[in-house]
Amino acid sequence: MSMVWGWGWRLRCCGHHSAALAGVRSLTNGVLREGGGGGAAAGKIRISPIRSGLLTHSMSAFWCRSQSRFLHSSQVTCCCSKTNSEAKYKDPFKLGSSDLKNLYEDIKKELIITTQELKDMCEYYFDGKGKALRPMLVVLMARACNAHHNNCREMHPAQRSIAVIAEMIHTASLVHDDVIDGSNSRRGKKTVNQIWGERKAVLAGDYILSAASVALAKIGNATVISVLSQVIEDLVRGEFLQLGSKENENERFAHYLEKTFKKTASLIANSCKAVSILGCPDPKVHEIAFQYGRNIGIAFQLIDDILDFTSCASQLGKPTAADLKLGLATGPVLFACQQFPELNAMIMRRFSLPGDVERAWQYVRQSDGVHQTTYLAQRYCNEAIQEISKLQPSPERDALIHLTEIVLTRDK
Repeated sequence: MSMVWGWGWRLRCCGHHSAALAGVRSLTNGVLREGGGGGAAAGKIRISPIRSGLLTHSMSAFWCRSQSRFLHSSQVTCCCSKTNSEAKYKDPFKLGSSDLKNLYEDIKKELIITTQELKDMCEYYFDGKGKALRPMLVVLMARACNAHHNNCREMHPAQRSIAVIAEMIHTASLVHDDVIDGSNSRRGKKTVNQIWGERKAVLAGDYILSAASVALAKIGNATVISVLSQVIEDLVRGEFLQLGSKENENERFAHYLEKTFKKTASLIANSCKAVSILGCPDPKVHEIAFQYGRNIGIAFQLIDDILDFTSCASQLGKPTAADLKLGLATGPVLFACQQFPELNAMIMRRFSLPGDVERAWQYVRQSDGVHQTTYLAQRYCNEAIQEISKLQPSPERDALIHLTEIVLTRDK
């Protein structure tokens, strides 16, 4: 792999490179990441210079597509050569498909339910139409760590169980999030709370979570149980962080990144760590797995926040500008504040006055907020590549590297 010094940001697209670089440096200055042991320390983010040239083409292509959708421009072009990463790295979804066969059937087996209505509610999102990103990440990390430890890529049954549990925890959090946010649609269909009501939806989410806890206990490893229990705590703390806001601009961005870790990246990071513990006794490998999951998890959410401004509702399977309507200031908005200070007052009142959402949307459109958030996501992916590259070469390790491109270039 070609490696180059610098920030790892090699985009030369549409002339925004310098502005994006300055904006990201400004808002992320001084935000640190401590160890991967879970808890508060695990949620603190390190922004440090990194070295990687892998993502040049894919990020340029993503930015061009984003700008085209965002600015409705037909004149956006890139000046980057074609990447050879597609040929070099395995397709993660194809490589992990055999391990994920019957995933949703296995999840339904964990949901031992006699009441038909509760059964229908709990199984509603386990229809095979989700991305299954988390379980796929888990099985690839398991095999990569196993190959690193003893040159055997075979996955242990307990590691496969972590993939099942991770998807169950994720889905339970979606059910609860939809209740909190009052959402009407997800994945292109009505939400559980829209069909069965909020009270029953809360109970369904609780039941899925309890079934995941039982499955976790069956693994019988106290360290793994502790690691994945941290995810539940982080989900709750992350939701509370989302309900609050900070007046200071730099504190606000740190608050946003910590919330992003707890609500999204913690599950990925700790699930990756759990399978590494089950497959390898080396604490250094556990930290590699955690840091890879943390970085790619944060990048995934940053791109998700971008898509709320750049994709149409039919692509996302849910309404656009949803975060603004919920009073949430995500990366594109926080970066836009540098160019449009008027946004600060709107953020503090959570876009609650008539016209706030529309005006905030326009400010983001006119700013480099989307571009700067894209740069930041690329940076987290570069960190993820650095971490996973410490493992011995294997098809799964290379697939995890390729997955960073998929995360950055997705459009839904």
